[in-house]
Amino acid sequence: MDTRNSVFANPKPCQHLTDYKLRHGLSGYKSIQKWLKANPYGKTSIKMCETKIPRCLFCNGCHQGRLFLCLICSSMSCSDHNLLHTQSEYGHDIAVDIERSELYCCLCSDQVYDPDFDKVVVSKNVMDMPSKTHDSVVDDLMRRSSKRRRLNSVVDLDLKRSKLLVSMRDRRAKSCYPLGLRGLNNLGSTCFMNSVLQALLHAPPFWNYFLSERHGPETCKKRSSDQLCLACDFGVIFSAVYSGNRTPYSPAQFLYSWWQHSANLASYEQQDAHEFFISVLDGIHEREGKERNSNKDNGGCQCIAHRVFSGMLRSDVTCTACGFTSTTYDPCVDISLNMDTTNFSSVDVANKSVRPNEDTGRSTLLACLDLFTKPERLGSDQKLYCQNCQERRDSLKQMSIKRLPLVLSLHIKRFEHSSFRRSSRKIDWFLQFPFSLDMTPYLSPSIVRNRFGNRIFGFESDEPDISSEFEVFAVVTHSGMLDSGHYVTYLRLQDQWYKCDDAWITEVDERIVRAAQCYMIFYVQKMLYCKANED
Repeated sequence: MDTRNSVFANPKPCQHLTDYKLRHGLSGYKSIQKWLKANPYGKTSIKMCETKIPRCLFCNGCHQGRLFLCLICSSMSCSDHNLLHTQSEYGHDIAVDIERSELYCCLCSDQVYDPDFDKVVVSKNVMDMPSKTHDSVVDDLMRRSSKRRRLNSVVDLDLKRSKLLVSMRDRRAKSCYPLGLRGLNNLGSTCFMNSVLQALLHAPPFWNYFLSERHGPETCKKRSSDQLCLACDFGVIFSAVYSGNRTPYSPAQFLYSWWQHSANLASYEQQDAHEFFISVLDGIHEREGKERNSNKDNGGCQCIAHRVFSGMLRSDVTCTACGFTSTTYDPCVDISLNMDTTNFSSVDVANKSVRPNEDTGRSTLLACLDLFTKPERLGSDQKLYCQNCQERRDSLKQMSIKRLPLVLSLHIKRFEHSSFRRSSRKIDWFLQFPFSLDMTPYLSPSIVRNRFGNRIFGFESDEPDISSEFEVFAVVTHSGMLDSGHYVTYLRLQDQWYKCDDAWITEVDERIVRAAQCYMIFYVQKMLYCKANED
């Protein structure tokens, strides 16, 4: 096995949680046990008072349930002010999310896991259960508590609480939720991973490949040589998610495999979801590409990552003096789009908190695509060496899409880095996006015809190999600040939207999705979307 594996075999828990338990033990856990309440479906929350609405100590806001209870002083703070509470009260680092009854580290700005806390929650739910189920659950709890939970025991990583309460929580879910809809446990600042995995797990061409067992540990040469294989572990997740079990799943083995592939990102710190997406596809390509030779006749790699996500971009750089055009083609697995600010006022741009306006059509995905394919004048330091003029000239650059993928991934650039100011910031503009998207106006034939008119005949192929009509099936959103935000995925399955917030799966109205700050949008070819819904 790779020598680096020893580094990942026994990952350390949150240091702030460790320090808290050394100072206070389990007293904080037991003190809130009396406030734990479970609904008929097994979801546990904290209700200190049935008549009073919990509010933030600093802003007096209720924040739709995103409130945190300090385990030391029992004060309440919202997601915007929990760090302020920690800074003002030394050592008050660990709190509980009252909506989900999960531990939260205010300094790490993310959920943390402790099996001791789960035991407290489970025991409270056992006491509240009807007597006819009490004995069986207690027996199960005693049997499970005898086994020490370790993160490197990846098969048994599912939360004890979730397993014990699955019969209650999924009474409704099993009857109406689509197969494959399963929560993913947060292993410590891993919401970036869970959000992207949910999108990949529900990409029709992707799950069709892995569920048909075209790649598995039995045939994997890399696995047989005791090396971690990202594609193999992806297949394990697919099998677990589509098994029919609704208990939240812990993708720890996949996390270890990804760490091995991307050693520079191997930590429990929050990572960027888009970077993770690119890294995962690169890891699958690296594994699959060695076994599947590139098909030169088809013009591309035949690994599953590229067959599903790979497209081709065309770049035309035109000399403004003589009109000579240099054309290059580059493969891509996603398209990164700048936010369009054409219709924003200077005040809007400064505030970065503007909601979309239907009358002006500003801040829309179509405007971002128009901006991506709009001719751009290159700077003086980027002058084109014109083969016709035999010298460097001012030039115009225009992008277009030569070939569309089966699954179109659009990345919205919300994180802005300024080398001049030596700082980074998040762009909080809202973006309107269509559920049905026609990419015809952004294909190379359309772009070149608009540029040259009727002088161009028989340009490339007027009939693209892949349909230009797409349907959205997944939206990854980011809320919060640049360095301490949270990722959530919205899935569109059988024309119903579901919110995947780590281990929690809930039905939502499409208005919730449209109002979210989308960071990555996944579209699939319309024909594949319709076929997946029929299946």
